[in-house]
Amino acid sequence: MKMTDKITALSGVAAKRAVLYNKLGIETVGDLIEHFPKSYTDYSETVKIADAPINEQAVIKGFVTKKIPAARIRQGLVLYKVIVDDGSDTLTVVLYNNRFAYEALELDKEYRLFGRISGGFTRKEMNTPQVIAADETRLIRPKYALTEGLSPQMVITNMTEALRCVSEQVEEFIPDDIRHKYELCTEEYALRNIHFPESAHAAEISRRRLGFDELLVMQCAMGLLRDRSREVTGCPMKPVDIGEFERSLPFEMTGAQKRACGEIFKDMCGITPMNRLVQGDVGSGKTAVAAAACWFAYKNGCQSALMAPTEILARQHYATLKSFLEPLGINVGCLTGSMTQKQKNEIKAQLKNGDINVITGTHALISESTEFDRLGLVITDEQHRFGVNQRKLFAMKGEKPHKLVMSATPIPRTLSLIIYGDLDISVINELPKGRQPVETYAVTGKLRSRALGFVKKELDAGRQGYIVCPMIDETDGNSELQAAKAYAEKIAAGELKGYTVGLLHGKMLPAEKDAVMADFKEGKIQLLVSTTVIEVGVDVPNATVIMIESSDRFGLSQLHQLRGRVGRGQYKSTCILLTDNATEETRARLKIMSSLHDGFAIAEEDLKMRGGGDFFGSRQSGLPPLKVADLYSDRQLLGDSSNAAKEILQNSPDLSEYPVLKEKAELLLDENGSEGMN
Repeated sequence: MKMTDKITALSGVAAKRAVLYNKLGIETVGDLIEHFPKSYTDYSETVKIADAPINEQAVIKGFVTKKIPAARIRQGLVLYKVIVDDGSDTLTVVLYNNRFAYEALELDKEYRLFGRISGGFTRKEMNTPQVIAADETRLIRPKYALTEGLSPQMVITNMTEALRCVSEQVEEFIPDDIRHKYELCTEEYALRNIHFPESAHAAEISRRRLGFDELLVMQCAMGLLRDRSREVTGCPMKPVDIGEFERSLPFEMTGAQKRACGEIFKDMCGITPMNRLVQGDVGSGKTAVAAAACWFAYKNGCQSALMAPTEILARQHYATLKSFLEPLGINVGCLTGSMTQKQKNEIKAQLKNGDINVITGTHALISESTEFDRLGLVITDEQHRFGVNQRKLFAMKGEKPHKLVMSATPIPRTLSLIIYGDLDISVINELPKGRQPVETYAVTGKLRSRALGFVKKELDAGRQGYIVCPMIDETDGNSELQAAKAYAEKIAAGELKGYTVGLLHGKMLPAEKDAVMADFKEGKIQLLVSTTVIEVGVDVPNATVIMIESSDRFGLSQLHQLRGRVGRGQYKSTCILLTDNATEETRARLKIMSSLHDGFAIAEEDLKMRGGGDFFGSRQSGLPPLKVADLYSDRQLLGDSSNAAKEILQNSPDLSEYPVLKEKAELLLDENGSEGMN
């Protein structure tokens, strides 16, 4: 039997059961083996019934001494009861509508039972326990994700056979020196003991090996991408002293900005195209770094282009870059879809003949009719907002130009190894001097009227503000529209009657969104009621207050991004986090937001609380799901696998010396889209 064989190749897996497995994404024998347990039940440590704590889970070992006849309590509910005795006391086992389990328990036979103890000192019960025979040698039992009709025992039986049939085919794909260096068990041992561990320790070292495998394959796949992109750039550059650029700025660059510029300039002087991410917190000054890169390209006789996800953001970048660069004799232009055809033609003509040195724009930059004289640098702002093909077409506008990606989404440094494994990373973790932190308050819904009163006070002072509404039902595509619209209408007719209230939501056309944001920026709208579409938005220095409804529905990193919409001007700014769900967990999360202002520190806490899968949510990335490894708790493993990947790729950049590992990395790229993973 082969890993690639259909699941029906296993005895006992007929077409009907195969359909159940298919619902779990299991189609082959290999898929079944990679259906790893989500947890285990450990039957090895038992307690006496007399000593068993109430309302806690425990393992009891005892004999069935009595089987009480079934009792029909009401229509559709039948109770089965069994008495278990271990010599210290008796335990009543209660089974609901489970005649099969009741009949399987034999009188005078000894069992191990796992479940929660209820009742009191005089009478103890265990409802619907997990049961195995007392003489069973396999005492640590796997718990799998199931679907209706597929029982735990069915999976265990099928898994046992699958492992037995393919055990000799398991290939050891990690080099022996790497395996010994990082103290990893063999692949065969790991697969066997992740499902049916000999001990708790065996389960842990197996999980560690398989988690290492996942992370190593992922990082080697990134390495293959990087190796394939090592082409010679058509825009070789030479070092230039940054002094001229720095002296022209109306502020002093931070140490982090200078460091990022140094890393970018060094890359742009290499023979291969730069592929770098500039990652910085909101307000850290990424645009100034982008401007420095454009200046460097200009000094080397090359054009630069910056693509933004919205027209208003493109125009904001245009205004900022123009203020930085035009005093240095650099001509900056802007190209967007809403321009007249005459305006577009004029800009495109200037781009083609080299009169425009730096251009900002939207997807209009990648239209077939847009040509450059000598494009040496392409910059993508908030890359995840663009499709893979759009980013690819952008880079194809030049002769293998240098690529710079800007992101305002802080990601813990440890995760950058895997999320951006194909990019070099510059982190701007320092805010400019004089930047005021946004005062943040977490309050319950009881204080909503008071919070709105504060918002009103800010508007009366000539300032502007945001109110953010979450989606009520994420399965309903119109829910965000309805929720935000209803909220805007309610406050416009109530607490904020007489004020200009605008509405922004994801169902609006791009041009409509831009028009609303333009009105808000110009002060025509005093208060903007919005969904999370403002998470990545334009600077409105006059906006000083943001109130986030149902803040418990958002991740910490997302709350931080939303908070970054205010505090961009000279005025003191405030963020109000409202919640009607004042649980202990919610209070703990919102306390973090009130006390922390560093986006990277918040991202760490967010990851700790939500785990890797939820942390990234719907972020448009090719990052494949992890079956074993956890991006937060396995950070040491992530570091080890990263170092191992570097050793392997240094020895064989194309992985040709490691054929099985190469096959796994290639498969990962095929399944997730090679372009989607960068």
